[in-house]
Amino acid sequence: MPKQSHTAAKHIDFIVIDLVSIVVSLFIAYLIRTDRADDLEYFERYRNLGLVIIVIYLVFITFNNAHSNILKRTALRELSQIVLLNVTIILTVFAVLFAMKQSEIYSRTIIAMFAIFDCLLMFSCRLLRKASLLRQFSEGKNTSKVIVVTYENSAEKIIQTLRRENSGYYEFVGIVLLGESTTTEIKRIPVIKMEGILDYIKENAINEVYIFCKHGESGKLMSKFMIMGLTVHVGLNLELKNLSNVTIENIANFTVVTSTISRATIGELFVKRLFDIVISLFGIVCTLLLFLFVAPIIKIQAPGPVFFVQRRVGKNGKTFNMLKFRSMYVDAELKKSQLLSKNEMNGPVFKIEDDPRVFPFGKFMRKTSIDEFPQFFNILVGDMSLVGTRPPTLDEFEQYKTHHMSRLAMKPGLTGMWQSSGRSEITDFEEIVRLDNEYIRNFSLALDIKILFKTLFAVLSRKGSK
Repeated sequence: MPKQSHTAAKHIDFIVIDLVSIVVSLFIAYLIRTDRADDLEYFERYRNLGLVIIVIYLVFITFNNAHSNILKRTALRELSQIVLLNVTIILTVFAVLFAMKQSEIYSRTIIAMFAIFDCLLMFSCRLLRKASLLRQFSEGKNTSKVIVVTYENSAEKIIQTLRRENSGYYEFVGIVLLGESTTTEIKRIPVIKMEGILDYIKENAINEVYIFCKHGESGKLMSKFMIMGLTVHVGLNLELKNLSNVTIENIANFTVVTSTISRATIGELFVKRLFDIVISLFGIVCTLLLFLFVAPIIKIQAPGPVFFVQRRVGKNGKTFNMLKFRSMYVDAELKKSQLLSKNEMNGPVFKIEDDPRVFPFGKFMRKTSIDEFPQFFNILVGDMSLVGTRPPTLDEFEQYKTHHMSRLAMKPGLTGMWQSSGRSEITDFEEIVRLDNEYIRNFSLALDIKILFKTLFAVLSRKGSK
């Protein structure tokens, strides 16, 4: 049976903003009020109070869906939500302190000042972030590209409803009409033929699909799009059996069943992103230090740029520039066509042993994975994650079949199931797809940590690198 869930927050960044506001507000209140700044025990007391407040906040947003429809709230509505949040936090803090018989050791003035500062800071930061997001949406940036599948006689009304309730995050880029139709456009949205849907999804980096159709048709359509790794929302007129990660949500004025190949929760993705940021900052420091030694050798052995920048395909087909230390001669891409007959991989992946395009020090960098370090910049900006699926090149992506699309359901990673399993020992692309799907369907933070340790062991032992 499906689980009933609140609509997940679309923007983890608002949670980060709130947490930063809480920490900064408490710290400012502490500095203003206290005259014991050099008292370590006194500081630790309020540090512990801050941790309690953070836990209370996370519990509150988990059970109250505090960020639902945040982009559509007026400033007054936003302020009232923030005041309610802070009142709840303060009342809960006092209840916890009273129960632990510690209410007398904390300054009520500091707690009151914290609440006031937090309301003001959180309100200001949320408004700035919303303005920034809405501006990006109006420019077509960071939106979720959506196609709608329905019948011609109901398509116009459905599009009107979805657009009316849309904050700008959803960009409706195509309509698939079920049944015979000669219509080419509805509400300025192009109509796509079902037989050409795979190419359309690949070319337009589609993220989600809305399906509104009769009982008995939805399940088959849902499976078709889920194989491509897309998140699918379906009207409640279908049978729910044999669907993975099912939730019931209210989107616009429609009650829909949502299913996706990935089982990752908003909380897990939040922690995963925080972990990515922290580790990538450390990785960037290492990259800059490596640059001092690597750059001169690259320049000597293979004159040209130190970094190799290549367009890759990320989550749901969105492209980005992936960075590496250059390990090949500058004419490597031109010579690739001459080596295709020597490809050791089965499927749309190119790899050969002792690639003549790789210069001597480049081979060392590849064996030790030093060439991958610049990708910590990709991780920091959010194009990649530490653990995920390896992003295909544009020419590889063009050869993808329908079921290959599912490996793009999560953000690409610096490492993943394939790399930690000994990448050079796997020569069948279908096995790579299977491993990537296994990771996506069974995602957990514990699995990420396990893969990171396996990758570290593989790099240190040079297992699977050629």
